[in-house]
Amino acid sequence: MPAPISFKLLTAAILGTLAWSAQAAEYEWTFQTSETAGEPQFEVKKAWAEEVEKQSDGRIQIEILPVNAVVQANQTLQAVSSGILQGHLTDPSYFTGQDPAFGMLGNLVGAWGDPNEFLDYMRNAGGEELYNELVEPYGLHLIGAAATGLEALPSKRPIRTVDDLKGLKLRAPEGMVYNIFEKAGATPVNLPGSEVYTALEKGVIDAADYTVFATNYEQGLYKFAPYPNYPGFHSLPMVAVSLNKDIWDSLPEDLQSMLEKSVDDMADEMVATLKELDQEAVEKVRQDPDIEIIDMSDEERAKFRNIAEEEWAIWAKKNDMTQKVYDSVTAYLKENDLM
Repeated sequence: MPAPISFKLLTAAILGTLAWSAQAAEYEWTFQTSETAGEPQFEVKKAWAEEVEKQSDGRIQIEILPVNAVVQANQTLQAVSSGILQGHLTDPSYFTGQDPAFGMLGNLVGAWGDPNEFLDYMRNAGGEELYNELVEPYGLHLIGAAATGLEALPSKRPIRTVDDLKGLKLRAPEGMVYNIFEKAGATPVNLPGSEVYTALEKGVIDAADYTVFATNYEQGLYKFAPYPNYPGFHSLPMVAVSLNKDIWDSLPEDLQSMLEKSVDDMADEMVATLKELDQEAVEKVRQDPDIEIIDMSDEERAKFRNIAEEEWAIWAKKNDMTQKVYDSVTAYLKENDLM
């Protein structure tokens, strides 16, 4: 018969384990996202934080918060720089007012036909280095880039051609997206994503540049805008996964390497997850006679791309960094027969 375990020894062991657990996290960070809780992207980002804790053996714990939980979506750059937040996972286009290069790298409208093209550029053609050249003076470091799929475009009226955009009251974020739609003939309206549903319902807008097909479907946008364009022809936003630079610089190399790989893995998972959800939503929508999915022709996509390219060239002249972004991206697109 085994010797009885001393109550004091058992208590000491339990307390020791609890004390180790409480001290195990060397780093505790709060990251804010640009999605509301429950959206597929938000769930992917939460899973990433859990994976980071696992891969770091509990040394890093990250709390993922939804949009506007601490600061407004366009204020996370300053919040991470000042230490109010330790990091964010967000679309850099929100910071176009700080530097137009954020808009060019964050969402170069019309440039990408697939999220994997964009991720290849960021990882292997200098995009991430260029982004860090832009963001590090603000006190942030880009761990890595992720991306959504091509965004859908829910609309109250069919958009089969570029001419169909004329006069369309279209929700679009400030910056390049706004300018290109305006140049194409639409009447852009700058609204936060949280107001898209109500704005479509009340007729404030006719259409919305707002996230991927499946999320639009789950939020009920097609009830008011039954002519979604899919696959999208315009936006493919970057998701910048960034950390306060002082924190990044203080991390040991093993944790830096682990974080970089974890973000690449999360980016691949996000693309795959959103694509699968889009395809499932498309199959459901095709059973609904009141909703028509529109796939714009290659000819019309080319017309929109030409308008976008004109705006890229205009933005390239805004400062030295926008010129660098323009030169870098267009070189990649030409080398890969994408332009």
